Amino acid sequence: MNLDKDFTFQTLKLKPDYDGEAIATLISSKHNLGNRKSVLYLHGYNDYFFQTHVAEKCNENNFDFYALDLRKYGRSLLKHQHPNYCKDIEEYFEEISIAIRDIYTLNKEPISLLGHSTGGLIASSYMNNGSERSHISALILNSPFLDFYQSNFEKFITYWGSKTISTLAQYAKIEGVLSPVYGQSLHKDYYGEWDYNLDWKPIKGFPTYFKWVMAINIAQKKLAHSNIKVPILVMHSSASKKGNTFSEEAMSRDTVLNIEDIKRVGVTLGDDVTLLQIDHALHDIFLSPKAVRENAFDTMFSWLVKIK
Repeated sequence: MNLDKDFTFQTLKLKPDYDGEAIATLISSKHNLGNRKSVLYLHGYNDYFFQTHVAEKCNENNFDFYALDLRKYGRSLLKHQHPNYCKDIEEYFEEISIAIRDIYTLNKEPISLLGHSTGGLIASSYMNNGSERSHISALILNSPFLDFYQSNFEKFITYWGSKTISTLAQYAKIEGVLSPVYGQSLHKDYYGEWDYNLDWKPIKGFPTYFKWVMAINIAQKKLAHSNIKVPILVMHSSASKKGNTFSEEAMSRDTVLNIEDIKRVGVTLGDDVTLLQIDHALHDIFLSPKAVRENAFDTMFSWLVKIK
């Protein structure tokens, strides 16, 4: 599939927020047929939708495909806005609800919500409190951001430091929090195979806002009371590798999150959770080397077709 030729892009006008005008972008595959089940994809932090092969696999497996560029990300980032910024994860619920309503009105069939990394945290939060969650029949989490990849002491310092600083200055930020290793493992100009917009997904990431850190922390803590009613598939790599210098191991590990955190929290999200290890996968499992991602697709769709 070609991103320019095989998709439509609909601007969703949202209620203005503390940054002013806000929009989101609903992306639809032109190969959707309508009147069949759908997948709605939510991207991660420092990210946007460019994974055309995910859409292609969904269409091939008899699912319509949609994706969102959330507010302040990718195609939805406006010049006056702070990139990737939020004060509360539930800010994203507005565009998710609009997208779900539009898709359900068109197809009248259940929707599977697929979230990667921070998108997985947002999707999990939505499935607990989102207004249109009754139209979602399954939740698929691709390396969800369910906890920080830190020691307990580091988490303590991060929480109280972020809380103090963000209370004094809501747009206070820090550079260099994200390691460049993950981006280097993906992009074709480094060691990866993927071509994407580096203005929307920089190798070193955007500056990290302390208020955003607090929003993530609060959302993660709320999941301690998660009670998601639909079947959940939690996908994760077979190993994690943390570091700031690229090595060959970065091509077969999750270099962003700790898979033990994903498993520990993931299994508590609802009563019907399937943990799925994908051997040698990257953080975004569907951007892993071909044999790895093909295995992930096959297993995911085998699970998904069983959902009513």
